[in-house]
Amino acid sequence: MKKPVYLDYAATTPVDPAVAEEMMKCLTLDGVFGNPASRSHGYGWQAEAAVENARRQVAELIQADPREIVWTSGATESDNLAIKGVVELHDRPHVVTSIIEHKAVVDTCKWLEDKGVDVTWLRPDADGRLRPEVVEQALRDNTVLVSLMMVNNELGSITDTQAIGAMLRRRGVLFHVDAAQAAGKCLLNVSELNVDLLSLSGHKVYGPKGIGALYVRRAPDVRIAAQIHGGGHERGMRSGTLATHQIVGMGKAFELARAGLESEMERLEQLRSRFLEALEGLEGVHFNGSRDHRVPGLINLSFEGVEAESLMLGLRQVAVSSGSACASATVEPSYVLRGIGVSDELAHRALRFSFGRFTTEDEIVFACSQIRDVVERLRSVR
Repeated sequence: MKKPVYLDYAATTPVDPAVAEEMMKCLTLDGVFGNPASRSHGYGWQAEAAVENARRQVAELIQADPREIVWTSGATESDNLAIKGVVELHDRPHVVTSIIEHKAVVDTCKWLEDKGVDVTWLRPDADGRLRPEVVEQALRDNTVLVSLMMVNNELGSITDTQAIGAMLRRRGVLFHVDAAQAAGKCLLNVSELNVDLLSLSGHKVYGPKGIGALYVRRAPDVRIAAQIHGGGHERGMRSGTLATHQIVGMGKAFELARAGLESEMERLEQLRSRFLEALEGLEGVHFNGSRDHRVPGLINLSFEGVEAESLMLGLRQVAVSSGSACASATVEPSYVLRGIGVSDELAHRALRFSFGRFTTEDEIVFACSQIRDVVERLRSVR
């Protein structure tokens, strides 16, 4: 049986062959397999050099200092480290976030609420974006952190991080941004974005799963408390033996993303246009998110009269999702779509389509023909 067309790149990306090749060099006796913390022999020195080279590669994509990159197991851990790490250092802290953040932020903030931390939950506009003035109005004298994602993982909408960050910098409030869906999809410059903490993931950028990073701005007022204790690795912020092969893979993936960013954005924009053109004329299709402020490779659509679960079952030759991979086990409609005012009915009828590096125009055309056929067939038997 032919493999289904993969249109779920927002959930995860396949490892680029060039990345896999670099990772293989760090697994066996003939390669760079040593412990980066073993500084008494050449095996450890080689591994440390590989780790630091990858740290530089990741830093270059977001235009940061390599010393500002802290390795983690993924963006979920980075989010936890950033939020809990800031809150732990303050008495009576107040945190601001939004109701459509990734579960890694939502659940972390809910956990903090259960511990007595005051959290303000902002509601975005109908396009999934938060206006800077809404964020500013939520600030208090004891606000220690604002945590907002740059690119929403279900909608693709881009938050005006730069404007919000500039306002928060003036107010002396730390700004954490989950950029897992932004890296490799749009330009990132941590200085211009005015962020203090920024979460990154390897597997969203054609690197391996199980590896991520947290950007921590080098400044006296940016401090986080470690959440994992042990050998004092990563300048005391995240203990644990570094996974050299995964780190090298993430570094190579970010290097490739940086080299091909502009051409990739242009190609994905063309695929997006082709996708929407191929669905023109299909009635009862609703677009969710921002049409203007968004990344090119992610589209969220609701189909009137067709349940998302039924549509996905019918699309046997197309791999898509009904929302975040972290929440797809629930039968409740997407909390993100609810959060931007989409009715429960249309939220139950929404699918997320996401394209990537290996998506072809032929696959787009085939997927759209399948979508049209299945939607029309399901509507005919209501």
